[in-house]
Amino acid sequence: MAVRDIRISNEEGSGPNPEAPAPQSATPATKCRSLPVFPDSCLNRYSITKRGRELLRGIAIGTGVSKGTVCKGGSLEEAKTCPDHCVLVCSDTGPDWLPVLERAHAVVTEHGTRTSHTAIACRELGIPAIVNAGKAMTRLRDGDAVTVSCADGDVGFVYDGFADIQITEINPDSIPVTRTRILLNLANPSAATRWQCLPADGIGLARMEFLIRNLVGVHPMALIYPERITDKGEQRRISELTAGWPDPCIYFTETLAQGIAQLAASQYPKPVTIRTSDFKTNEQAKLIGGRDFEPLEANPTLGWRGASRYYSAGFREAFALECKAIRTARYEIGMDNLRIMIPFCRTPEEADKVLAELARNALARGRQGLEIYMTAEVPANIELADEFSQRFDGFSIGTNDLTQLTFGVDRDSERLSELFNDHHEAIRRMITRLIDTAHRHCREVGLCGQAPSDHPEFAAFLVHRGIDFLSVSPDSFLQVKEQVAQAESMGAET
Repeated sequence: MAVRDIRISNEEGSGPNPEAPAPQSATPATKCRSLPVFPDSCLNRYSITKRGRELLRGIAIGTGVSKGTVCKGGSLEEAKTCPDHCVLVCSDTGPDWLPVLERAHAVVTEHGTRTSHTAIACRELGIPAIVNAGKAMTRLRDGDAVTVSCADGDVGFVYDGFADIQITEINPDSIPVTRTRILLNLANPSAATRWQCLPADGIGLARMEFLIRNLVGVHPMALIYPERITDKGEQRRISELTAGWPDPCIYFTETLAQGIAQLAASQYPKPVTIRTSDFKTNEQAKLIGGRDFEPLEANPTLGWRGASRYYSAGFREAFALECKAIRTARYEIGMDNLRIMIPFCRTPEEADKVLAELARNALARGRQGLEIYMTAEVPANIELADEFSQRFDGFSIGTNDLTQLTFGVDRDSERLSELFNDHHEAIRRMITRLIDTAHRHCREVGLCGQAPSDHPEFAAFLVHRGIDFLSVSPDSFLQVKEQVAQAESMGAET
């Protein structure tokens, strides 16, 4: 692979002098120095050539290295005072933290897993992050100069001071061509252009709930029935957000349509798969106005989510707004590379109801080439793959939910993390059966998730079983591309 090495050290003037005083600001929390040391390219690899002592370690998210000064956020309100390009340190983050994450140079959290919100958001943003880093809030101090490194595999490190970094720039022409298509998991329109330099085959997973949460922020039923909202503060917030729009529902559909179209345009004419919303009830309730429309469930992971909401009386009108946004992006704005994916569809009978609902909203399968996929994440999807193949154009395996439902392990449980094995033999056998069955029906099968990037042998297994595409986080693209090329080469030799 053709590369060009760049060494960036503090002595070479790559950023502010670590001994120089921090910029003055109104509050201590906003004192932060940043080191924007990286070339404007996503085709980079990083290594550290000289560093200070290790301060902390945790689970590495991404493959990058960043350096800056610490700004701790004990709460979201505190984190909002942190300036651009700092190293954000906090207990954990949630959906409301995205505007703060977008401004950070790196993120360190005390809690979290590889599938947590922090991990997913930072991968899309291209921000190095370390999650599950123990006592980060007490061991790191505001204003400390640190280096955050995710360049050493699964373990991420926080080092004292500003390290010297070697950046290896990769020539795009040297990236191998593979039979297996490699797509991106991406749902942040503002980050889409950052990854255009990757020779990806499209977007394999754009989560609708991320778009709704980050662009709209309001529960769709609260826009349809604002008179049902009991909280006066939420009423005022919705009025502020929808001011200037002729109708609150138009605010929802137009805002969402623009975000979907922006994602589709970043990869046009390559396919972009928008997965319809898969909010759980506790997540829906956190949207503005959501508490007045969501039931309280003991186990939301196994509750009213995904496909089961779309035809239900309590959500059908909201799903119609999602459909209108997709319709606007595809047929009015002209992003005909969009295709739809249905999440958490438990039975073929439920699939029929969802497809009928889509058709009722002018999104019939096959209309002007519209393809409709489904996620294979419930064990029943594997057992009934013949029946599902008659209803959908393809499958995308969701390893996180498939693994937790197969083993009965909460994907977000830190205590049970060692039991959460998304490349276990049980999962491999299920994937093999699905691929064989789907291919008999001329349906393609892909996989969306981190397992291929975290485990090279699993990527090779998928290739040898005939997987049609993999969809991975942008920061994993190069690694997975190389692993797939190697696996395909070995297969050809044998």
